[in-house]
Amino acid sequence: MLTGTAVLALAGCSSLAGRESAATAVAEHFQRSHLRPQAACHDLAPATREELELDAESACPDALRDLGLPVARRVTGVDVYGRQARVVLDRDTLFLASVDGDWKITAAGCTPPDTAERPYDCLLKGG
Repeated sequence: MLTGTAVLALAGCSSLAGRESAATAVAEHFQRSHLRPQAACHDLAPATREELELDAESACPDALRDLGLPVARRVTGVDVYGRQARVVLDRDTLFLASVDGDWKITAAGCTPPDTAERPYDCLLKGG
């Protein structure tokens, strides 16, 4: 028989695994959508999409196409911290946030810093 603490610990792991899986699914969809930028735009957080369109002075699909984000093939790691996630792929790192219960991309085309004190450098990011 499981104690109350063990049950709560198992429930927490299941919830974390579910959030990791959901964040990974959005990252994979975004990567597969490079040839269909309208679908990729749907995966962006509102502030990220808005900043992209303002910076590019064009609609999201055209702006994404022109940005030249790397195309990754597989996920190599995922970290979820509350309402934030980082999905590491073979050629890209994406950052996501939970927006109204759905994972949305807040930054993409991110390269890791050369030292731990520096932030990622991202081609696409939102306020």
